[in-house]
Amino acid sequence: MTKSFQSHFLQKIRQNRPLVHNITNIVAANFSANGLLALGASPIMAAAIEEMESVPALSSAVVINIGTLIGKEVEAMVLAGKTANRLGIPVLLDPVGVGATPFRRQTVETLLNEIQFSAIRGNAGELATIAGVAWQAKGVDAGEGSHNMVEIAEQVAKGYQTIVAISGETDVVSNGSLTVLLRNGSPMFPQITASGCLLSAICGAFLAVAEKEQYFNALIEACSAYAVAGEIAAKSLKPTEYGQFAVNLLNELGALTPETVEQYAEVEYV
Repeated sequence: MTKSFQSHFLQKIRQNRPLVHNITNIVAANFSANGLLALGASPIMAAAIEEMESVPALSSAVVINIGTLIGKEVEAMVLAGKTANRLGIPVLLDPVGVGATPFRRQTVETLLNEIQFSAIRGNAGELATIAGVAWQAKGVDAGEGSHNMVEIAEQVAKGYQTIVAISGETDVVSNGSLTVLLRNGSPMFPQITASGCLLSAICGAFLAVAEKEQYFNALIEACSAYAVAGEIAAKSLKPTEYGQFAVNLLNELGALTPETVEQYAEVEYV
C-alpha cells in the first residue's frame, strides 16, 4: 500500500546541526564528512580508543562502519557503542563486507553481542550474512541470492531488536513488525565509492534528531531523502559520468528540501 510521505526530520537536521560521530573506513571518511556537511549535519571522524568515551558524549549519534578494520578499531567500536548505549545516544552499524572474511564476520558478531544498535544498514549480501542466509557476494558488493529481502530485514530486525535498512534497487526498511519498500534511487549509486557508507552516516544524522519511538520513521525518511537526491543528481548526466554524479549528489543533498522529498518519495508499506 503506497502512502503519501511527510518529511519530519530533514528540517530538524538543518536547525540543530547534530554532531554525528563516525568510526568509518579510510575509503569513505572524506565523502561521508562532506555529505553530512552538505545535508546540514556536523561530522566528527574519530577512531582512537582513547577518545571512545569522550567523543560519543559530545555527539548526538554514533555510526560504526567496519569497512577497513585497522589496529584497535574493533575495541574502539565496542567502547564507543557501549558509551553511546549508556548515554542513550542512537548507534548505527554498517557491516561493510561482513561476509568477505572470517575476521569481519567475527567482528560483526562481537559488535552485535556487545552493543544494542538502534539500526543496521547495509546491502543485501551483508544483511543476508547476518541473517545466516546463503548468498553469493564478492567483497563488499551486494552480490546475488534468491532469498526474500523483506524476510531477511524482518528476521534481523526481530533477532536484534533493531531497525534494518537494506539498500538496493528497491530499499527495504523494517522494524520487524512494519516494513516499507522505497522505490527511489539511481543505478549510479553502486558505481561510486562510499555511496552506501555516506547513506549510513546520513541515517545517523536523521536518528540524531529523532526520539527513540521515531527511529523507524527517521530511517525511512533518511533513505528516501538520500535516494531522491541521487535520482535528481543523475538526471542530467550520461550513464558513465560517475565522477560528476558524486559531485552532483553532494550538491543535491545541500539543496534538498522537505517539499522535494515529499514530492518524489515513493514509499510502499508491505
